[in-house]
Amino acid sequence: MTAPLDLAGIGAGPFNLAVAALLHRQPVNARFFEAKAQHSWHPGMMLPQALLQTSYLKDLVTPVDPTNPYSFLAYLVERRRFYAFVNAEQEAISRQEFADYLAWVATRLPSVQMNSAVESVEDTGEHFRLRVAGQDVLSRNLCVAAGKRPYVPECCTAHLSSQCFHALGIAEQDVDVRGKRVAVIGGGQTGAEIVLHLLDNTWGRPAAVNWVSRRSNFLPLDETPFTNDWFTPDYARDFQQLPQGRREQLLAEQKLASDGISPVTLKALYQRMYRLAHVDEQGPDLALLPKRSLIAMRYTGHYGLSLHNSLVDQDEFVQADMVILCTGLSDAVPVCMAPLLDQLECDEAGRPCLDGAFGTDWPGAGQRRIYLLNMARHSHGIAEPNLSLSAWRAACVVNDLVGRACYDTGQAPGPMQWTTRTAQQQAVA
Repeated sequence: MTAPLDLAGIGAGPFNLAVAALLHRQPVNARFFEAKAQHSWHPGMMLPQALLQTSYLKDLVTPVDPTNPYSFLAYLVERRRFYAFVNAEQEAISRQEFADYLAWVATRLPSVQMNSAVESVEDTGEHFRLRVAGQDVLSRNLCVAAGKRPYVPECCTAHLSSQCFHALGIAEQDVDVRGKRVAVIGGGQTGAEIVLHLLDNTWGRPAAVNWVSRRSNFLPLDETPFTNDWFTPDYARDFQQLPQGRREQLLAEQKLASDGISPVTLKALYQRMYRLAHVDEQGPDLALLPKRSLIAMRYTGHYGLSLHNSLVDQDEFVQADMVILCTGLSDAVPVCMAPLLDQLECDEAGRPCLDGAFGTDWPGAGQRRIYLLNMARHSHGIAEPNLSLSAWRAACVVNDLVGRACYDTGQAPGPMQWTTRTAQQQAVA
């Protein structure tokens, strides 16, 4: 067993990579353990022309440390494509390129250890003992980057198969829709991308496509300037101080700020539908079904989907040979952490209570800390599961761990005032 670490990271996805990248200049003995042999970021969703919904400048480090060698701009320079990238004038970069950037960072950070699954974590009274690939590792603190798992509606779980599946892994599946009636469940970005590929015959030419969404329409992502102020450190800090009920209300109101369809995707879809309806006239039977909820499913040689149309308060029925679930993701706490998380202070809904540094004091001896990333949407706001504040959140963790302000996590004051300013704050502004 080696000397105890100052910080052990469980997982090396984007959020823990940001912490690792900001720690590289600090006198901290840290290691981040990743089960995968090679770094990948949602490989099952790397469809052609899939776009990132966040600016590339909101990478792992730039918002708090623009000279960091692990920035996206440094990646472009090393890949010798900086000028070509600038000249391309892309409104949004591809998810494939950002995934390549993340892998580039992971392979260059000495603190990232791939092919190292954390099998268990226990409290020794003085340290956390991690069982990693058959060996014990001690650490004073933990940084857990919780991933997500596909959300599958309860009525669909018994029917999961090669013909009824969640879209998360579709790019890695051998999908064949030729001559089939396909139902796409979910009206967000993933559903829109899947429908666009179906209309482009990516997996063959379907006989029919039914696109089902609970939303009132196929609504755009709101990425206008004032909405983007919800994805700033100041707003996250003010949001955290609100009562829990008010936070829940705001999250519901702000849904389309992070869970809408990119305007460029909507335009491409509408143009494709227009051509199929009025020019090519050779496309599949197409039905867009907003304001419908999937309430039941049965299989009798084909899938029967019972829908409720809340616009007219009526039930409807759709038949399909294939069902693609674009129903989002849900929280997935690493199994190895479950025994420890049960001992943390939680809110009324059973979610961990985290402070401004995304951490919580371990109730055992000493001043050890557990940092939980991608598990604070309820307390820190809509940006928490989003890439937008990855660098700022990582800086908060690093500052707290080191015990000093290694990185400036504040903002210059502006006219937007989310809460009432004190006289002192107004004087500073």
